Amino acid sequence: MSELSTFPITKKWPPRHPDQLQLYSLPTPNGIKVSIMLEEAGIPYEAHKVRLDQQDQLSPEFLSLNPNNKIPAILDPNGPAGKPLALFESGAILIYLAEKSGKFLPKDPQKRYQTIQWLMFQMGGVGPMFGQLGFFVKFAGKDIEDKRPRDRYAAESTRLLGVLDKQLRRHSWVAGDEYTIADMAIFPWVRTLTGFYGAGDLVGIKNFPNVLAALDKFLSRPAVAKGLEVPS
Repeated sequence: MSELSTFPITKKWPPRHPDQLQLYSLPTPNGIKVSIMLEEAGIPYEAHKVRLDQQDQLSPEFLSLNPNNKIPAILDPNGPAGKPLALFESGAILIYLAEKSGKFLPKDPQKRYQTIQWLMFQMGGVGPMFGQLGFFVKFAGKDIEDKRPRDRYAAESTRLLGVLDKQLRRHSWVAGDEYTIADMAIFPWVRTLTGFYGAGDLVGIKNFPNVLAALDKFLSRPAVAKGLEVPS
């Protein structure tokens, strides 16, 4: 077992199982990417809730792990060469966990980079655009008279859904016929856009039947159902 006590974050969130991967997160679209992957890959982990209402993300302990003060972040006592690894950014964590477990990131170079390509599509497009649109629809819409910012994000989100729908028309999953970390990254955001944010009608989600079918298939996976509730 690797020693974790040298990491300041363990002072605020003491591990009960220091031999397991430590997850610091919330059940948000970015957070559940990682909990879903941990459940899918069968990696033992211990989840710690980072409470935004108490500004845990701004605490010195959390900032020692992620200076960007965002969830999720992990601390793996059994990292490369048997040494602890601290890591933030959900996309980087997904790649790391895929390589650690040997699952959900194809070993064939062509398929591997196609998967990473779609993961970057989520990180650079789907996440930022859906998130900004969600802010205007769910939280700020009534307070901002100028609807151009909201409409800009709505138009771009609609375009991105069209890209996804076309890809899913030809393939079982986003990166091809294999279920991968690209799906774990993208579908939590689609779920949140149409659910919590309530922006489905605004982006015309019914016009993207392949996205909706793939989302249903994604949500039917037992590991996904568990990961959606972490941390409880």
